Amino acid sequence: MFPAPVVATYGATSSTAPLVVLLHGRGSHERNIVTLAPHLPHGPAYAALRGPIPDGDGFAWFANRGIGRPVAESLEDTMVWFRDWLAVVAPRRRRVYLVGFSGGGAFAGGVLLDRPSTIAGCAIIGATLPFDAGVPVEPGRLAGARVFLAHGERDAVIPSELLSRTWSYLVEESGAALTTWRDPGGHEITVETQQRLAAWLSHALVRRR
Repeated sequence: MFPAPVVATYGATSSTAPLVVLLHGRGSHERNIVTLAPHLPHGPAYAALRGPIPDGDGFAWFANRGIGRPVAESLEDTMVWFRDWLAVVAPRRRRVYLVGFSGGGAFAGGVLLDRPSTIAGCAIIGATLPFDAGVPVEPGRLAGARVFLAHGERDAVIPSELLSRTWSYLVEESGAALTTWRDPGGHEITVETQQRLAAWLSHALVRRR
């Protein structure tokens, strides 16, 4: 049984505004990732959600078998919890965008792969897709989905083979409408990545899927 969702908000308060859900990395929390919101486009409502699983001094989105390798049952359980929350805050016609970093990026990718038609756009930063964790990854799975993919060239946290597999799938197989950025930094969201994410989100917000 997971706890009630804990959320930090920023931006619009209207329930009809597009909703951008910010998902923190493993061992972090919602108060950290919400600091990204002021650097992103004005207009949407931003909701930084706390992962439901305690992890050290912070929280996580799933149990894992190693960095970037979610336990399938755990990922399924937290995705159900997430969708229950989303059903309350985002009625059917409300556009939802996911922005996830590290473990939050892997979780965002899992949510997108699980039900692509429910997500208007997804940013995966410094993360791998949750391969071998029960979510579909067949060719064409994300046909037309708007995805922003970024990672640091000096990222020493996410296994390089998983990053390569993620890029290969999204670029060559998924069918996603993909925007990519390889930052010269490490496992972080740099100012340059913030700027490119903001530009991608601005573009996505003015287009309807």
